[in-house]
Amino acid sequence: MKDVTWFVFSVLLLASVAGGQPAAGRTVGLALGLQLSYVGSKANLTAEAEKMPDADFGFKPGSMPEVRTFGQVVAHVAAGLFGTCAAVKGVPDPAQGRSLEQEFKTKAEFVKVLADSFAFCDDVFSSTTDENAVVFIRQGPNEITRAMALYGLLAHNSEMYGIGTVYLRLKGIVPPSTERQNAARGRAGRGNQ
Repeated sequence: MKDVTWFVFSVLLLASVAGGQPAAGRTVGLALGLQLSYVGSKANLTAEAEKMPDADFGFKPGSMPEVRTFGQVVAHVAAGLFGTCAAVKGVPDPAQGRSLEQEFKTKAEFVKVLADSFAFCDDVFSSTTDENAVVFIRQGPNEITRAMALYGLLAHNSEMYGIGTVYLRLKGIVPPSTERQNAARGRAGRGNQ
């Protein structure tokens, strides 16, 4: 239970850093915490994909074959969104049998599949309540709570956003979350801080 408490706290902290802070004095339960984290994750990942120039969606840092291109990172996020939200909805995964990471080549295609995957998940998060967050769903061979599946997805999204920020910085682009933080501090022109 202690591990779950720390995990939930960490995700809520991520949500506040990502711009999904609740209004002052608001009670944040399990469902609202998930929803706020999702809003922040969606904003960061969407802005990250939009900031990278089309020509750099094939960029990867290094020559190791197992390293994804920036576009493949975006497609990997989309595949994760489709898979987890399909499990929560109890419907077939719309990306099942497809290799999204290999299927797309242009920025427009990657941005669209990312937007489609978020659209597929929007109702999953908006319909989550404190009550149904603890209902068990099937994910692969396991039964886990809806909240566990969604927090796992958000943790994965955060990991992928962090990886994507490295790609942006290697191209001299300030990541969206840093840009927002700098703007909030009145340092919009200070770049990579």
